[in-house]
Amino acid sequence: MEGTKYGDPTRVSLIDYLRKEGKGQALWARVAKDLAKSRKGRAEVNIDKINKFTKAKDTVVVAGKILAGGELDHEVTVACFKMSTAARTKIEDAKGKILSFEELVKKNPKGSNIIILK
Repeated sequence: MEGTKYGDPTRVSLIDYLRKEGKGQALWARVAKDLAKSRKGRAEVNIDKINKFTKAKDTVVVAGKILAGGELDHEVTVACFKMSTAARTKIEDAKGKILSFEELVKKNPKGSNIIILK
């Protein structure tokens, strides 16, 4: 598996979990593949990008980190590997929900109606 020889044990176990639980589901395989990339290759998404490409009640997955640049003016559900404290505050202030990947896989095992942002 690429990116796991010296990787963060939490990230490595998450990649294994997504590959196992999401077997046969293209979305979870894609997220696992994106998480297996080097730190430089993983996504860093600002709040304004989430605001621009989503509408109220959408579910968003970021296989990387969410940063606090910009404003969020509607409620979204977000799952990501890491998140800045300021980004967490902005999402919660907009009445959004923050889920772990495990919670999102249990809630939506087929990965339907989920937006992947890079």
